Amino acid sequence: MASSYLRGSFPSTLLSTSRRSSIPSTFYFPLLPIRNARRRNRLLACAADTLLAGARREDWSSGTKGSEAVDLKSWLVREGLPPCKVVLQERHFHDGKHRPIHYVAASEDLQEGDVAFTVPNSLVVTLERVLGDETIAELLTTNKLSELACLALYLMYEKKQGKKSFWYPFIQELDRQRGRGQLAVESPLLWSEDELAYLDGSPTRAEVLGREEGIKREYNELDTVWFMAGSLFKQYPFDIPTEAFSFEIFKQAFVAVQSCVVHLQNVSLARRFALVPLGPPLLAYKSNCKAMLKVDHDVVQLVVDRPYKAGDAIVVWCGPQPNSRLLLNYGFVDEDNPYDRLVIEASLNTEDPQYQEKRIVAQRNGKLAVQVFHVYVGREKEAIADMLPYLRLGYVSDPSEMHSVISSQGPICHVSPCMERAVLDQLVGYFQARLSTYPTTLSEDEAIVADWQLNPKKRVAARLVSLEKKMLNACTRATIELIELLPDHTVSPCPAPFAPLLK
Repeated sequence: MASSYLRGSFPSTLLSTSRRSSIPSTFYFPLLPIRNARRRNRLLACAADTLLAGARREDWSSGTKGSEAVDLKSWLVREGLPPCKVVLQERHFHDGKHRPIHYVAASEDLQEGDVAFTVPNSLVVTLERVLGDETIAELLTTNKLSELACLALYLMYEKKQGKKSFWYPFIQELDRQRGRGQLAVESPLLWSEDELAYLDGSPTRAEVLGREEGIKREYNELDTVWFMAGSLFKQYPFDIPTEAFSFEIFKQAFVAVQSCVVHLQNVSLARRFALVPLGPPLLAYKSNCKAMLKVDHDVVQLVVDRPYKAGDAIVVWCGPQPNSRLLLNYGFVDEDNPYDRLVIEASLNTEDPQYQEKRIVAQRNGKLAVQVFHVYVGREKEAIADMLPYLRLGYVSDPSEMHSVISSQGPICHVSPCMERAVLDQLVGYFQARLSTYPTTLSEDEAIVADWQLNPKKRVAARLVSLEKKMLNACTRATIELIELLPDHTVSPCPAPFAPLLK
C-alpha cells in the first residue's frame, strides 16, 4: 500500500539487493535554489534524464544548462537493479512549460500474479538508513517532526551535494517530475492563491491551509534533527536547516516526498516509509487496485493484480483515501474511488438544558457530543440512516420523553411525525446550504473536466468538486425520499429550540 512520507538514507545502500526490475524509479523532488547565498556550496540544479527504454539525455531548462545529465536507468542497473518487465514511457500534456512526465509501463504482456519488477534494498531510501532506529524513536516521540519532514531534509542536503551524492540521478528524476502526479498536476499545497480559488466551496481548501500550517510547524523544528542527529549530518558542510533552506524550498521538498513515499507493510518502524525507485509517481495510483509494493526478504517488489498488455501503464493501490486526500497528497482525483466520502460534523447543542443527559445517552450508543459522520459514495442512504438516531436525540425536548430515552436500551428515539419532519428538513437544508457555497454548477464543472485545453489544475479541481456535489445531491434525494415516506408528509415541522448543530 502506498502512503506518503519519506526518509532518505545517507549516501550508501538503503536496503539490500534483489532480483527483477530494470526501470528507474522516480519520486519527484522539486527542490529549487537555496536562499543562503553566502555559502559557496550552492544547490546544483539537477538535470533529469529520461528513463525510457532507449534512454536519451535531456537537460533541465532551469539552471542546468551545460551540466551533464545522468542516465538514471544505467545508474540503477549499475547499482544492482535486476532485469524487470517494465519500461519508462513519456506522457505529454498541452502545457509546454515543463517536460513530459514519466510513467512505468509493461514491457511485455503480463498476467495477474506476475512480478513486474524487484528493487534491491540498496536502492530504497528509508529512515533506517538515515537516522537509525533509536534516533527515529526519539524524534517521533517529540510529536514535532514526521518521517516525511526528515526524509525531505535528507534529500535537500543530498541535492546540495550535486553529483557527489550517491542519489544524484534519482534526485534528477524527482526534479523532472516536479511534484506532478500522473495528471501532470502538483498538490494544491503548491498552487497559487488564484489557483486555490478553483476549490472554493470545497472543504479541501481548508485542508490545504491546515496542511500548510503543519508543514510550517515542522519547518520550524528542522534544526532539531540537525542537533539530535548531528553525527549523521556532519558530512554536509552547510548551514543548519533553517539557515540553509527557506520555508518555500522545504515545502516543495515536503510535497515532493509526500507524493512519492510508499508505506511498506510488516517491517520495522524505521523501514515502513520508503522511496522506492520505479514506485510512485512513476507508478500510477488507483483506488480499486489491489497491487502493492511489498517487502520480500531483502527486496521490494511489485506483483500485478491484473493482466496488462505491453505498453499499458502499471497501477498500484493508494490505500483507502478519499479524493480530497488523493488531490492533496498526489495531485489527482479518482472518479472510481470507492473510498471517496463527505465528512459531516454533528454536535449536541450545549445550550440545551438536557445537554448532559443527551451526552450520556449518545456515549452509551457509541457516539460523542461532537460526532463525525462519514458519507461514502454510493452509500448515502446508509449514512443518513446512521445519522438519524443521533439527530433525533438532539430534538427531544420534553423531560418525560428524555427520561424514557434514558431508561430505554438502544439508539432509538421515538419522535412524533412533526419532529421527524423537523429532523429531515434540517438535513435537507444542510445539504442545500453546502451546495450553495460552490461558485459553479455541476454542469459547469463537467464542462471544465471535459475540456482538455484548460489548465490541468482547474480540471482536476472541477473533477473533485463535481464528485462532492454528486454525493451531496444523493444525500438530498435520500432525505427527501424519507420525507415522502412519512404518514403525512405535508405535516409542518415542530419547532426545535435546541436542535443539534451540523457543519
